[in-house]
Amino acid sequence: MSDAAEGTGPVEPALPRQTTALYGHTEAELALLDAYRSGRFAHAWLFIGPPGTGKATLAYRSARFILAHGDPRLPSVHCATSLAVQPEHPATRRIAAQSHPDLLVLECTINEKTGKLRQDIQVDDVRRSVAFFGSTPAEGGWRVAIVDTVDELNAEGANALLKILEEPPRHAVLLLVSHSAGRVLPTIRSRCRVLPLRPLASVDVARAAAGAIGRDPGDPEITAAAAVVEGSVRRALELLDRNALELRNCILGLLERLPIVDPHALHGLGERLYGTDASTLGTFVETVNEWLAARLAREPQLPAALDRIARIWQRFNAAARDVAEYNLERKPLVFNVFRWLAEAPPG
Repeated sequence: MSDAAEGTGPVEPALPRQTTALYGHTEAELALLDAYRSGRFAHAWLFIGPPGTGKATLAYRSARFILAHGDPRLPSVHCATSLAVQPEHPATRRIAAQSHPDLLVLECTINEKTGKLRQDIQVDDVRRSVAFFGSTPAEGGWRVAIVDTVDELNAEGANALLKILEEPPRHAVLLLVSHSAGRVLPTIRSRCRVLPLRPLASVDVARAAAGAIGRDPGDPEITAAAAVVEGSVRRALELLDRNALELRNCILGLLERLPIVDPHALHGLGERLYGTDASTLGTFVETVNEWLAARLAREPQLPAALDRIARIWQRFNAAARDVAEYNLERKPLVFNVFRWLAEAPPG
């Protein structure tokens, strides 16, 4: 059995442009399909939902269908029951290979000077869409642009995109992805048809995660991860990567024993977090925060109880940020948070 199958190796799921399966968003998919074949397809769509719920996958799935069926009046469009396009279709292959001439993708790029991924989408990249939409479609159908994500546009980039939305070209569509409606300029949001995507049910998370890494959706490890990630396939895959799920369960086991603290077990946990791997520290911080949130939900809504939890949460997250930013030892953070919780248990 491979490392990936055993859950000990890195999880490398297909990218959204390579993913042909969609789970749990039938209602949103049918809304797009109905709008396309009606001849009243909006020139811009805004897919909003929590990270990891399939927004980019739906955007690429929509682009694939439009570019494969360039005329909404085609019988194949009116007979379609979904936006699925066969894996062997030329549009599917070229989009996966980033070589389709009628698809433009705007996303964060690598900074050639630093070799690191930029934190925002460059305004020059957004301006490329002016020339892209101004030219004739190479295959006589539509021009499609995907912005993944619109949250990562800086002020200049957002204004450049707004100008395109104000004067939309014919037979062109923009598919915008956003993790939060509050991050999108009202002037951009008002010019799009908004399509909210709800967090996936755990069964759909399990199916999507299993499909992404080639495992059985009934695998106990996958169902356990799907049950705790609040509808996010991305988070499920992160838990399945590098034994993060087992680490999470270890942390929860120690938290549930509070106010009893096992110094030997904390030493062991600190050793597991040792080094520069940000993912293990992230799992620790996320798990403690989730545990605190669960205790908060069970607490009587009394000012003293709320204040106690808020103080612990604030101290812990400030300390965790320092550890991450300055690459400090992780073991003191482990011992400190368990000491704070044992001295002032939140539940």
